[in-house]
Amino acid sequence: MHTLLPFFLAMIAIIVLLNMWATKLRIAYPILLVVGGLAISFIPGLPVVKIDPDLIFFIFLPPLLFEAAWTISFKEMKKWWRIIGSFAFLVVFFTAFAVALATNYFIPGFTIALGFLLGGIVSPPDAVSTGAIMKFVKIPKSTSAILEGESLLNDASSLIIFRFALVAVGTGQFIWQEASLSFLWMVIGGAAIGLVIAWLFVQAHKLLPTDAPSDIALTLIEPYLMYWIAEQVHSSGVMAVVCGGLYMSSKRLIFLNSASRIRGYSVWESFVFILNGIVFLIIGLELPEIVDGIRAEGIPLRTAIGYGIVVTGILIASRVVSSYAALVATLIFRPGVAPRARSNKMRFLMPLLLGWTGMRGVVSLAAALAIPVTLSNGEPFPHRNLILFITFVVILLTLLVQGLTLPVFIKRMKFFDELIIDENEESTKLQMKQGLKKHVYEVLKDKYENKYQGNLMIEKLLKQWEERAKATDDSWMNNETKQIFVEILESQREYLTELNQDPAINEEIIRHQLYQIDLEEERLKII
Repeated sequence: MHTLLPFFLAMIAIIVLLNMWATKLRIAYPILLVVGGLAISFIPGLPVVKIDPDLIFFIFLPPLLFEAAWTISFKEMKKWWRIIGSFAFLVVFFTAFAVALATNYFIPGFTIALGFLLGGIVSPPDAVSTGAIMKFVKIPKSTSAILEGESLLNDASSLIIFRFALVAVGTGQFIWQEASLSFLWMVIGGAAIGLVIAWLFVQAHKLLPTDAPSDIALTLIEPYLMYWIAEQVHSSGVMAVVCGGLYMSSKRLIFLNSASRIRGYSVWESFVFILNGIVFLIIGLELPEIVDGIRAEGIPLRTAIGYGIVVTGILIASRVVSSYAALVATLIFRPGVAPRARSNKMRFLMPLLLGWTGMRGVVSLAAALAIPVTLSNGEPFPHRNLILFITFVVILLTLLVQGLTLPVFIKRMKFFDELIIDENEESTKLQMKQGLKKHVYEVLKDKYENKYQGNLMIEKLLKQWEERAKATDDSWMNNETKQIFVEILESQREYLTELNQDPAINEEIIRHQLYQIDLEEERLKII
């Protein structure tokens, strides 16, 4: 193990350098990571990294899903639940079905079960890749919410397909009645287990005398425990982590203090970034062995690349077709919830954008690596190397073709110039800040003006909030005044929490203001 330590440290350094380079080039860092992994695979003499396929999901998926559940707006998910649900489940099933039929037809010896296995692996778009690309272009909050919500739930649906397909490949049979019951238990049972465990952890955070380091340590444990317990009862660990993460995210102001929230955000951001990079590099390091494997099976490299291109084309076409089908169905059955646009042309182009955002990434890689090397009877898993290679080609092509062209496509086509892009966002921010100012001033007057009349500290405090002027000295900031300030900040959080009940207000604005309040509370502690 000690001989591999310098190699793993070098991997992390490469991930950091590629990220910095991607930022300078203004492209999404997963694009450079997958290309970097491919380039590294050609370096001779590198150690072979072997990870037990049974551990791949357990190591990588829980924290990645948990972090995604904490960053997404549950309010926006509820607002767009119809289209999110259709993309997360119906589109994934349709895509997996299309891949299964096509691969069964084009690839010799590729059964329908293997096709569904491959379809379950490559059907979910990657949230990290899409989010990294969207940093460089401005899109409506509604579109962003749809993409984030879809990416959170489609992992669960695709991995359920993956699990059923694995059973079908191993046993050679598939019983629809049993599969339907198993599917319901995986979804409902997984969600229930995740919510129960999340509730227990929230109570533990509230009752135990935790500080910021212990709170963060517990959040690192929580997704793994949710996933493990759900899997032990043959339910969906993915659903458990997603639902548990959403619940804990909604309660973050209750059981975490400002220090835990601020430091936890930085820890989780770095942790997830490293995990994503490691997965991309691992597949690159295994690529030479995968190529040798498909050649040993008598499949020329050119033919395998052709299979990957065909599957990529099917994925893109299926997603675009599904996007337009969803729009047509919405306009027919629920026209009131259709995305708003100032022209029919822009409304017609919206599904094309959603269809073009289907970059594949870390979840597909983890699923492919999780395929067992052998079947239960000891025979080699059929076409494992080919499935891994096709997955890599799909990820590489979608990141390069769609990932590099999407920002250009949006800017050159002036895609959102005619769309309603949160026109009232600035006025909402201004109204929120004015409301906070008025709220705090009224609280100070009602609670402290008569009680501390003539008190220089309170008069300064009132004047500060009335005029929004920062004090030039800290000599008056004693413990009593600090406590009043902390109460004011907590009052602001309560005000913003109530304000967030308004469905018209973007939750991202609220979260940004809450983060500023947390920073202000931490600043008070060091004065």
